[in-house]
Amino acid sequence: MKKTSVLLMLLFINYWASAQNQKVNEFSAQQAVDFAMKNAIQVRNAMLDLKIQKQVNNEVMAAALPRISGSSSVNHFPNVAVQSFPNFIAQATYGVLEHEGVKDGNGNPIIAPGDFGFVQAKFGTSYNANAGIDVSQLIFDGQVFIGLQAIKSTIAFSRNQLEVTKEMIKVNVLKIYYQLVVGEKQLTSIDANISRFEKLLADTKEIYKNGFAEKLDVDKVSVQLNNLKTEKIKIRNQLDAGNDGLKFLLNLPQNDKLILTDSISPELIKEDVLSDSFRYTDRKEYQLLLTAKKLGQYNVKRYQLSYLPTIAAYGNYYTTAQRNEFNFFNDGHWFASSLIGVKLSMPLFEGFAKKSRVDKAKLELEKTKNSIENMKASIDYDVAQSKLKITASLITVDNQLGNMELAEKVYNTTKLKYEQGLGSNQEIYNAQTELKVAQNNYYGALYDAIIAKIDFLKAIGKL
Repeated sequence: MKKTSVLLMLLFINYWASAQNQKVNEFSAQQAVDFAMKNAIQVRNAMLDLKIQKQVNNEVMAAALPRISGSSSVNHFPNVAVQSFPNFIAQATYGVLEHEGVKDGNGNPIIAPGDFGFVQAKFGTSYNANAGIDVSQLIFDGQVFIGLQAIKSTIAFSRNQLEVTKEMIKVNVLKIYYQLVVGEKQLTSIDANISRFEKLLADTKEIYKNGFAEKLDVDKVSVQLNNLKTEKIKIRNQLDAGNDGLKFLLNLPQNDKLILTDSISPELIKEDVLSDSFRYTDRKEYQLLLTAKKLGQYNVKRYQLSYLPTIAAYGNYYTTAQRNEFNFFNDGHWFASSLIGVKLSMPLFEGFAKKSRVDKAKLELEKTKNSIENMKASIDYDVAQSKLKITASLITVDNQLGNMELAEKVYNTTKLKYEQGLGSNQEIYNAQTELKVAQNNYYGALYDAIIAKIDFLKAIGKL
């Protein structure tokens, strides 16, 4: 008993702590969609992709801006390199002496020897330092030029992808939302049926006590009541699972409570349906393909312009100092040098790689054009099918609503006859079964209709 008490206390404390941290969220269908547009992981990643594309565009723009870099270095040569070279000094000296007719001490003309040999000397100083700046500016590059033209289209493509993702999330949120709403209405009907059967069971037991019914009648009602309670538990579990799934889609913590405030009715479903006007450009997927086509055209131009030469200007300015001691910060000479130039690079032959790139880009563009034509046909098909489904669904909803109302009247009439002793237990049992079937059919038709409406609005691009 002590162990059981401790366990119950721990469970209560855990439940109480969870309840304290639980946040209650009450959402209409539109509020759920709005929340998903800001918090769903797929949407957030699509927004990040848009920001990433902007940074990629900044890289493209950077290629057209000047490049400036600075550098400096200090070198120390513990052993300055020694180089050997012909003894041109002696040779020049003898040349002068011969030319001037200078004679030696014996009065003989000075004659240069045949070989003066080599001289070894160190060239350079122990310490060298330099500092300078390099500047370059791209004047013309066809691929960069096209890249700058395509910047707006790349941003539009990322935005189109974001809109497609948002629409996908919106469709899923609305379908799950209304599935849960219909399920709650169905659960309400089951609760009403349970109340009816609990009343019927009490009445049947009383009649049995008075000897006007059999034990079998009581058992039949009990079986039906238990079946209804089991069905309620099953639907409740399904709704809880669906509620958790919706929270996952919305990126809500599972510990939070989600309450759906919207209701559903045939009148709601009939609003804004069966419009005959639609445009292909209203569909997010079609907009995405049109932007992809434009990017494909830019891609073809980019590779075609790669045949043209590139032109760039460049320049630099450097100062250099040489010392035998590390005293660059003292007085001493620094020697300046500068350079300005223009470079033209002309591609001559790359093994037909450029032609292959151009042909590949053209083929990819052709695929995109085919996808656009296929998308048109797909949209036509989606609109036609969704119209058929929403029309049939609305008719089915009206029929099933009338059938459910009629079944309820039959049940009430049968129950009244039974209470007056004019009907049998089997008749009321059958009437209740028919009512439950009619209710299930109605809620099934109601869900099919709202799904058909969502699909129709998506098909015409007006979701």
